[in-house]
Amino acid sequence: MAHVKAEILLDVKNLTKYYPIKGNFFGKSKEVIKAVDGVSFQVKKGETFSIVGESGCGKSTTGMSLLRLTDATSGEIVFDQKNVLEMKKYEMQEYRKNIQVIFQDPYSSLNPKHSIKKILSEPFVINQTLSKTELEEKIISLLRLVGLDIHHLHRYPHEFSGGQRQRIGIARALALNPQIIVCDEPVSALDVSIQSQILNLLKSLQQKLGLTLIFISHDLSVVEHISDRIAVMYLGKIVETGTREEIFNNPQHPYTKALLSSVPIADPKQKKMKHRINIEGDIPSAKNPPKGCAFYSRCPVKMDKCNEVIPELRKVSPNHQALCHLI
Repeated sequence: MAHVKAEILLDVKNLTKYYPIKGNFFGKSKEVIKAVDGVSFQVKKGETFSIVGESGCGKSTTGMSLLRLTDATSGEIVFDQKNVLEMKKYEMQEYRKNIQVIFQDPYSSLNPKHSIKKILSEPFVINQTLSKTELEEKIISLLRLVGLDIHHLHRYPHEFSGGQRQRIGIARALALNPQIIVCDEPVSALDVSIQSQILNLLKSLQQKLGLTLIFISHDLSVVEHISDRIAVMYLGKIVETGTREEIFNNPQHPYTKALLSSVPIADPKQKKMKHRINIEGDIPSAKNPPKGCAFYSRCPVKMDKCNEVIPELRKVSPNHQALCHLI
């Protein structure tokens, strides 16, 4: 039987987000901070596509650009054969029903003055016309979907634990049956014991509802647990993409190798410690990135060429690419 090609839900082409730097008293500055600098990737229906990298690499800005919570400077985000960046207001309303977000902090992403019933009813009130009974039924089924119960309805966010609040955030994101959910560091504010519960919930909801997840994280041990494919970001650029197996078992870019070497080994019986790659120095300024490879100033295997020539994305295998001269 021929292999069925997965449908591409989101096609991101050469996405950039530059922030202008305020000028001095005499006039405007022409300098910009290149938060996202020419990022391209595709997200397939039903998969978990993870964007990983350390703080300040541009991964959250990429996520917010996909949602148009921040306006991209240039590029294309194609959904349903339309460029999201050119959508009119009414088209954006439809698009937003199909792409929702779970924020990092469940403490600040829920309105403390609203009961859970009000928080979960808002998406329906804005987008649908329902009777009081229909609305209540929908809210109760959402609560049960995320492992909460009817007696939680009239409570307020401060009465819940962090994990429960994140479940409420997930329920709100699911209200309008979206196709895609952007998960922006959804477990980094939670205790480690609660993190696995939320990740398992996301995986089971994905299977049950056929969801597509874009998972943004700095934590590779979390990413390994949930991803199908991974993009590694550094200084506004994607430096490597591949399946979870390829990234974890056969990393190609020096930055990916260094990131993986820093993941702690959980098994105390594992005597053989992996070789730790130390990255010297700090991330260069996004205002003044290196002329050649973005990773040049911190790379343990750099050559002279790396300082002068921007590397091209090279294929390691059909689904695995890296931005490095050494490949």
